[in-house]
Amino acid sequence: MTSPSAMYPELAGRRAFVTGGAAGIGRAIAEALARQGVKVAVGDINLDAARRTAIELGGGAIAVEVDVRHRESVENAFAQVLAGLGDCDLLIANAGVSTMTPALELTDEEWDFNFAVNTRGVFLTNQVAARHFAASGKGCIVNTASLAAKVGAPFLAHYAASKFAVLGWTQSLARELAAKGIRVNAVCPGFVATSMQSREVQWEASLRGIEPEQVIADYVAQTPLGRLEQPEDVADVVVFLCSDQARFMTGQGINVTGGVYMT
Repeated sequence: MTSPSAMYPELAGRRAFVTGGAAGIGRAIAEALARQGVKVAVGDINLDAARRTAIELGGGAIAVEVDVRHRESVENAFAQVLAGLGDCDLLIANAGVSTMTPALELTDEEWDFNFAVNTRGVFLTNQVAARHFAASGKGCIVNTASLAAKVGAPFLAHYAASKFAVLGWTQSLARELAAKGIRVNAVCPGFVATSMQSREVQWEASLRGIEPEQVIADYVAQTPLGRLEQPEDVADVVVFLCSDQARFMTGQGINVTGGVYMT
């Protein structure tokens, strides 16, 4: 169990639902929130992995199985969060997938898969949580978008389209919910060293006919701060957006890219 930090004392005792929380960026977010004294529900399609993460978090963390592509699964999961934590104040809609294929070779199935998780998943989790937040008069939502939500890239047209949609949804929902005191923001990570990135490196190397090491070197070369991003780099910004320090921020897509994208 991580020991609480006093950086954002107002977060202590709040309750968060983190989707895709068993690994990668989601796990780092869950850990960062737990350090602030937040009780975390680790949501993941892999329940065993979610349970392991929840046990390691301690502090009253629970594990919830959720397939964000399906409304019934999201509604059931959120009900479990409310029952297990007693309420929910924060939603981190982080679950996401990626694939790499040249645009002219994309199949309907690959397009649909990316949109089902990355876009529909954000819509469903946001809507279910926001209905509860609106009824209770409090709540905060942070969606995980991407560098690919700001600028397209070869082999990622479908993924970028799904993440651009996340930003459009985030901005629109933020405008609708502002009068209810509910803030909705997004983070846009860059080249983050996760298992997802490891798969992408192999795919890109194959598609470009180069070695995986060259792909990673290219990522670093594009990053002014000169290194691969770590999940914790994203998590710390998410925690800030959940805190009262970000009380006047809503509808934002915050770049956390090491300078790869600056506008």
